[in-house]
Amino acid sequence: MRAFEAIQQFFDIAAEHLEIDERLREALLMPHREVQVQVTIERDDGQLANYVGFRVQHDHYRGPMKGGLRYHPEVDLDEVRALASLMTWKTAVVNLPYGGAKGGIGVDPSELSQREVERLTRAFVDQIHDIVGPDTDIPAPDMGTDHRVMAWFRNQWEKYHGFNPSVITGKPVEEYGAKGREEATGRGVGSLTFKLSKRLGLEPPRTNIAIQGFGNVGTHAAKYLYESEFPIVAVSDITGTYYHPDGLDIAAILHHKIEHPQGLLEGYTECEHLPIDALMYLDDVQVLIPAALGGVITSDNVDQIKAQVIVEAANGPIYPIADKILAERGVTVLPDILANAGGVTVSYFEWVQNRQHYRWPLDRVRQELDHTMTQAFEEVWQMAQQANVSLRTAAYIIGINRVRRAAKLAGFAT
Repeated sequence: MRAFEAIQQFFDIAAEHLEIDERLREALLMPHREVQVQVTIERDDGQLANYVGFRVQHDHYRGPMKGGLRYHPEVDLDEVRALASLMTWKTAVVNLPYGGAKGGIGVDPSELSQREVERLTRAFVDQIHDIVGPDTDIPAPDMGTDHRVMAWFRNQWEKYHGFNPSVITGKPVEEYGAKGREEATGRGVGSLTFKLSKRLGLEPPRTNIAIQGFGNVGTHAAKYLYESEFPIVAVSDITGTYYHPDGLDIAAILHHKIEHPQGLLEGYTECEHLPIDALMYLDDVQVLIPAALGGVITSDNVDQIKAQVIVEAANGPIYPIADKILAERGVTVLPDILANAGGVTVSYFEWVQNRQHYRWPLDRVRQELDHTMTQAFEEVWQMAQQANVSLRTAAYIIGINRVRRAAKLAGFAT
């Protein structure tokens, strides 16, 4: 299934509850603008390399468009279109004054040197600088990009438009970035996992958690949950699953990851080493957190999953047919448009600080993040109870309704 098709199916379920007619559904789903560009750079060996870059701007009725910049071999227009749509509903669910956008380049950054990644970023900015800006479309980090890429992006954009650090978020703290931005998505996942567990009557010391994907989001979520006394019995990365039935020593694993030259779990021996996919199907896991790529839970493997709670730290990890099967089995799913919204929330805080030429302390960033995520969680939970729908459908109902109302007030929709 194509990524945008999956988002459309989730959208349609909520649209039925809102009784939105077909023409308005099509208008709300259709991106405002899609841009595809060729990005050519000179490699370190003097050879030319060509890549394809994208920027999809989905919706602008609630404010400037916001979305990450992804460097990954599987990036294509359909994926970027789907992720841009997700950002529209995500920012609306947590009630940020943004629309949705997304961008990316089809490239494996691990095969490029740091200087080549910098040249790639600057060449991409040369192609799209006139359609992004602090009042139109504000990029941020995503898979395969980080604070360094954001710093290069900002520097290149300012060559055309002058000083304005609010053009992009996720920057280094020294370059007008926000404290707490790097941890934000994972911290949000951790805090909402805690709140959901409490609502479901699950006590942390007796609730085993498995985290698929141990990059930025997975590590910060693990740290938060470990400190909240949840046993993290399994984590995984491209080198396999690392499992201990009594709970892993997350502090030791994080130290190992920092010491590993590529930031991997490879070589960690204080646990059992299993195949990569084994984490998804463990019998003693109550909460599964997919925190890597999308599309990892499908009709082919959903019956093997034993967890009773799934928290979508990644974007689109569950396909619609698998989501339906899980709902019929009584599995509670906290959807991506709520669960992983911590990143865009703190990106908003960074943008606000840049506009004010002022910097918040870390404690305030964390307090504001917790307040925003808690309020959104409570609204989604109450909507799910009142409408007798899943948390995913409840989140989409809230997000779509806010976008529809903004469009109506702008004179676009009725």
